[in-house]
Amino acid sequence: MSAARLDAFAERYVERTGLPGATVAVTEGRETVLTAGYGRTSDGAPLTADSPMRIASLSKSFTALAVMQLVEAGRVELDRPVQRYLPEFRVADPRGGRITVRHLLDQSSGMSDRTFPDASRPDQPQSLKEAVAQLRTAGLSADPGSEWNYHNPNYHVAARLVEKVGGLPFGSYMRREVFAPAGMDDTVALESSGAPSPGLANGFVRAYGADIALPEPDHFSAGSGGMVSTAEDMARWLVLQQSGGRSATGERVVSAASVAEMHAPSSHDGRSALGWMRREPEEGDHARLPQTWHGGALSTYSSYQFLVPETGYGVAVLLNTGIALTEEDSARLVDGLLALTEGRTPPEGGSSLWKVDAVFGVLTAATVALGVCGVLRSGDWARRRRGRPLWRTAGRLLAYLVPPGLLAVFQPAVDILLGGRDGTWLQRFYAIPAELSFLVLASFVCLGVVAVRVTALAREKRR
Repeated sequence: MSAARLDAFAERYVERTGLPGATVAVTEGRETVLTAGYGRTSDGAPLTADSPMRIASLSKSFTALAVMQLVEAGRVELDRPVQRYLPEFRVADPRGGRITVRHLLDQSSGMSDRTFPDASRPDQPQSLKEAVAQLRTAGLSADPGSEWNYHNPNYHVAARLVEKVGGLPFGSYMRREVFAPAGMDDTVALESSGAPSPGLANGFVRAYGADIALPEPDHFSAGSGGMVSTAEDMARWLVLQQSGGRSATGERVVSAASVAEMHAPSSHDGRSALGWMRREPEEGDHARLPQTWHGGALSTYSSYQFLVPETGYGVAVLLNTGIALTEEDSARLVDGLLALTEGRTPPEGGSSLWKVDAVFGVLTAATVALGVCGVLRSGDWARRRRGRPLWRTAGRLLAYLVPPGLLAVFQPAVDILLGGRDGTWLQRFYAIPAELSFLVLASFVCLGVVAVRVTALAREKRR
């Protein structure tokens, strides 16, 4: 596949969907086919292949590789309990002693957001040592090794293991033992999702057809989602994965056996690996090939990396917009690049976000107008109900409690829809600003109408 065709597709796609910016890396075996940037940063600068971008949960693949280096050195065994190497690791469940290093890396430790909601905790840790100490209050939702639960603290523990066994702070270990030998000089490991980094601009939230530059909500993510990289460095990373652990210059970073181990599906579910995920074509889908991949999602940045063993291609896409529940533009950009490398027709692209936001914008404006009207006419409303049974009047008012009721159950309902994943109100708002703005405003408007009408009814009763 020619670089020119990939480049033309990505440029046209970003333009047509209105994505503010994306950087792309495409490799084939040991060769870099394309690295490029499209769009702009929130500072107005054009995005290039050297622009730093938050890579979110792609960080987990790097942490897993660091652990595998220690495995190769004979200092760690994947199937030994974590407590053998990290005695400070304890959870509030006796089964915690059976959690192995492998369980951390393939997300089958039994820890989950349901039993330890780390993202919404007000007491965010300030170090990996503190992050591991906080897990003493964590329960387990399943026996270790029996169930897959995506849980960022698995990788906080893995990163703490790296710095404890490796003898260096996690960021220093990654820089010296992983990034430098891989030739990734512009990649850094930060401790939190919103930590500043040289040259890194704020990302965007997309709402009502506009791209709004906002700072990333800060939460602890060392080892799980705090890394910053570039398209150029991600190309070097993909080459390392496809070259048996050797860098583009031939330097050995990790063994071929370790790379194969990281990419191999785990026995407990077959869809996860060590710092990676596995995706098999659905039955009857002959268009796709088996993929080794991982995605990353923050509130203002998102990312994807894919390896396709049958073709030898690798694709990484870094975006300066967060993942919205109503938007698939970012995922379809990756799908299009993969389709081109496999000889398939890529999607044309064309955002549907503005349509959804337009609907909610109209609903929000209509709600405000009806609410103002309901308040102004509350006196007439109360007079018309003078002498009517109280239960009938109360029944008419109950309908106004639907939006506040939906708002009250919003967080737990979203947690369930996302498979139990934890998140803060701010993170939810960044993901669906138009929808949540409508629900919040509708709730306040309805409560205001109810309050004014109840007051008017009481006044009529006194008369």
